[in-house]
Amino acid sequence: MEIIDRPAPPTGLRRLLWRLPIRLYRMGLGPLLGRRIMLLTHTGRVSGRPRQVVIEVVQKDGHGYVAASGFGPRADWYRNVMANPDVTLQIAGKRIQATAAPIATDEGAEIMARYAPRHPVAARQLCKLMGFAVDGSVEDYRQVGRHIPFVRFTPRPTPLRTPAA
Repeated sequence: MEIIDRPAPPTGLRRLLWRLPIRLYRMGLGPLLGRRIMLLTHTGRVSGRPRQVVIEVVQKDGHGYVAASGFGPRADWYRNVMANPDVTLQIAGKRIQATAAPIATDEGAEIMARYAPRHPVAARQLCKLMGFAVDGSVEDYRQVGRHIPFVRFTPRPTPLRTPAA
């Protein structure tokens, strides 16, 4: 693994294109994006207003959903969920209240090492987006995983509803 260049988050037309899936979710077409793409609704750390971003689910396990911050720790959504971890996820038409928590570096490395062989094209794109040149080996992806902030979104229990009297 070699760090080649850390690109800035998209601006202008590129940003508009990156945000296009949000419009699909708002139109009720989110399920077309499948189970690997989720709409994350979070609270702005400065404004306190709701914010939305579409990100990839890199792993679903018994604890929740895991996502990687493709633009690193400086990504607005990442900084926002670290400041206010109560979020809402929409995945394939399902809405989930969740709590965000950072994942330890070693666990992130293992997540990336498992993710890359399952999704080689997406893994290469994520590495390129983050400014890493990889040789395609699991060990190389493990090293990249040590530099990418991963977040686990753990579903919160839904309160029981009592029937109206």
